[in-house]
Formats: sequence, C-alpha cells, structure tokens
Amino acid sequence: MHDNKTKLPAAVDILIIGYGPVGATLAALLGRYGVHVLAVDRVHEVLLMPRAIALDNEALRILQLAGLAEDAFDKIVIPEVRMHCPMVGQFGRANTSGSLDGHPKLVTFYQPDLEHSMRAQSRHFASVQHQGGFELVDLIQDDSGVLAILRDEEGSLQQVRSQYLVGADGASSKVRSLIGQEFQGTSYSQDWLIVDAAEREQQAIDHIEFICDHRRPTPHMPAPGGRERWEFMLRAGETREQMENDEHIAALLQPWIDADQLKIERKAVYRFHARCCERFQSGRVFLIGDAAHITPPFVGQGLVAGLRDAANLAWKLAWVVNGRASSKILDSYDQERRPHAREMIALAKMMGGLVMPKNAPVAFLVHGLMRSLRLVPYLRSLFEELEIKPKNNFKRGLFMPVARGRRLRRGGLFPQGLVRTQNGSISLSDDSLGDHLTLVGFGIDPRTLLDEEIRRCWEGCGGHYLHVGLQGQMSRAATPFVEDLNNALLGKAPAGSLAVVRPDRIVMHEGPQAQAGKLIRESLALLGY
Repeated sequence: MHDNKTKLPAAVDILIIGYGPVGATLAALLGRYGVHVLAVDRVHEVLLMPRAIALDNEALRILQLAGLAEDAFDKIVIPEVRMHCPMVGQFGRANTSGSLDGHPKLVTFYQPDLEHSMRAQSRHFASVQHQGGFELVDLIQDDSGVLAILRDEEGSLQQVRSQYLVGADGASSKVRSLIGQEFQGTSYSQDWLIVDAAEREQQAIDHIEFICDHRRPTPHMPAPGGRERWEFMLRAGETREQMENDEHIAALLQPWIDADQLKIERKAVYRFHARCCERFQSGRVFLIGDAAHITPPFVGQGLVAGLRDAANLAWKLAWVVNGRASSKILDSYDQERRPHAREMIALAKMMGGLVMPKNAPVAFLVHGLMRSLRLVPYLRSLFEELEIKPKNNFKRGLFMPVARGRRLRRGGLFPQGLVRTQNGSISLSDDSLGDHLTLVGFGIDPRTLLDEEIRRCWEGCGGHYLHVGLQGQMSRAATPFVEDLNNALLGKAPAGSLAVVRPDRIVMHEGPQAQAGKLIRESLALLGY
C-alpha cells in the first residue's frame, strides 16, 4: 500500500515534474551538488516496459557523470549497423565497434534496468526526494520562484514552491502545455508495432539491422537479458488490434522464429514523431527530454538527447541556486541545446527516408544510389564512421567565442581517456575532473600560474585544478595530478596550454599558459562575476 496522504515539502530548490530516466538523471546530477530537489511523478514505480533501447558513447559518459558505475546495468555492445534492401542488397553500414571518450560507440540496454539504477543513485543524496502518485495541475511564476499546484491520487491538492521547475514529463508534457510551448507545425509521424521477444540467448543477432523493405520496413536488434526486438511499420488501413494479435505477430516473425519458440515479452503500437519546441525555457521553468523534443528512433538518439539536456542544465541550476553564478547563465541552456536537438531530429528524419521508402521505384533509386556512393572512399567513410552525426559542438552559449585553428574547441566536449592518479589507481579522466569547474594544465601545474587574488576568486566559485602529465611522470605538488596513459588528453592540446572545463565536460575557455589570469577572469565574467 502507498501512503497517499504524504505531505510534500512546502519549498525546495528545484522541483522536477516526471521521474523517468531523464528526470532521475537530472535529480542524481543535482544531488551531487547538494541541491534540495523534489521529483514527482504520477506513477510510483518504474514501468516494466522496454522503450528506449540504444545509448551512444556520449550518453554513457553522462551516466558516468551522474555516478553510475560501468556495470550498474546490463548492456550489449553493438559492433555495426547494417542497412539492407531486398532489391539491391546491403547498401549501408555504420562501424560502431571500438570506443570514443572511454565508452563504446553504441550499446543496447533494457530501460527498466537503467531507471532502477539511476533511481538508486539519486537515493544516495540526502538532498533528493522522490514522490509518486502526484500530478501537476497548474504553476504560477513570479520574480522569486515557481508555485506548483499538485494533485494526489485521492484528488487532494498540495502546493510546492521552488526556485526553478523542470518539466521532464515526456511527450504529453503538462509543463510544456502550461508554459505555452506546445509543439508547432505538422509532425513527421508513423505508426510502428514494437515486439520484444524473450528467451533469445545464443539465438539473437549480435548487431543492428534495418531491413528497408518498402512493403514493411523492419529494424531489428538484440537487447540484454536474452531479448530481441523487431519494429514493423504499419501499412495503410492496418489497426492496432490487428497488429497486436499474437497470431499476426507470429506470422511477422516467422522468418526469424518459429511460432512454437516465440515468447513475447511486450507488444505495442507506437507513433513515432519528430517535434521540437520553439523554446526550452520560459522564465524559471525548463523543459528537458521528450517534453522539449521528440526524435524518431532511426539514429537511437531519443533518450540520448534527453540525457544531454540533463547534463547541460543540472550544473547551471546548481551554480545559480548555490550562489556561484548569475541566473543569466540559465539562458544558455536553450541557446546550446535546442540547435543540436534540431540537428539530431533532422538526421533521424533523413535516416527515416532511407528506412521507409514510399514505393519500389523510390527504394530502388535511393538504395541503389546509396550503394553506389559507398564506392567513393570519402563518402563511404562519412557514413560508415558516423561522420554525418552532428557533433555536440555549440555555436553560441556559455563559453568564450570559438577561436580558429585551435585543436581544442571552445563550446565542444573535452576529451576523455585513461589516466593514472597519484595513488596509482587507473580510471577514466572525467572522474578526476569531478563535479567542478576545472582549470586543466596540459603538461603544466595550472595553479602555479595564478596570483593569490585570482586563485581565491576561482576557488570561491567552485573552481578546481588538474595537472595532466605524460605517462611515467610524477608530481609532488598539492595540485591534483594524473598521468595520461593513452595520450587522449595531451594529444588534443599544445603542451603548456590550459583549458577551463565546465562540470558538463564542455570547454568553456582555452589558451596558452601566459594567458592564465586572462582565461580565469573571462571565465568568471561568463558566470556573472
């Protein structure tokens, strides 16, 4: 029995509406900064249904940032993605083997496992509270905060005041509706039947394939726990009831599984959309994840985009709430995230065009052209090595303007690699950056380059230091020091240079050691100092 008479706190720093994977990740990230967080959701428990299924290296890096251990939930590493046309054969391939920034390029996972792990992580923090059985009715903003009116399962109303409110409440977001940011324009929508089969150990494929048949496009992939997924596009006139019929599903899966071996774990018809808000922020209210943007699944970026939102917004809210930065920095969330979210939606729509050709002539023409383009080494590399995937590089936002000819890009992700710390342990370098703004010295102790006044200002706003040295080097200074074991960091910047790295691993500033004081002053100015 759940206690529906739970009294919610009257006031918190941050109120999160929605406690799915994105809301829980935001709560865990905020908990690392000691921010008082309340997350509410209409349901009490994790929905035991696999929905999202793919994560890329950037998403895994954000989960690392939120504190999840590498083995916190099961994953299957995907070595390649194949695109097959019945008329022209395999016309496309993406090489997803290997790793980027310390994580596999692509994995599949079971969403309830991830959600349980992230909720457990957020419970580590005394400042984070979660309560199920509440839904948002209304919100009122003023100059000092947001008043949320919430209704429990018995219809009683409670009020919670917060400095800021975040809508992580999914595609049918009440928060989005209340701030007047409903999705505009027509949706790129299509109904699909999702089928998850169980007990497929040693029988499921080891990669992802898109069978781009104009008659019935079918993505197909493995998932942890002996699972396998198929997605079948509905034809004109087909109904949910027809498609979810067990006999019909058995017929669809007959090329892969005999009916007597089929164990259906889940079957559901979903409508895939491509939508994006005009603004991810309205005053003190923010939208993240599917509340802000919905991405078709053809490039596996739906949940990934939501996790990027959470990482980008969390530290900015924490810095403002904790008095380390001006509230003006919060405007950079929409500036930075919305353009990249739109680029990912555009890529997913383009891939959807390849997966879902309208008819046989179009399929033959488009897929044949794609197969021919693979004969050109540059174009083949563009697709196979995922160079067409938009990089998470910002054009405007909370960083110094991009300088030409620099190896380390301002407004881009700081690299990650294996390092050895001063106690001899080997770890990924983000763990040495911690939850701070960090001045990184490439082959030089950055702390020694600052005068006492600048050091005091930097440390007062949560600034830390990291000295990155070559493998085998030692340091006896008090400044945190790591050996770069695979040249992943030192190979990206000139020796003796510096970088200011944000807590979300975005490069805020960089330059030569002679400009150390200038780098810090300009970075502090960005924060409102």
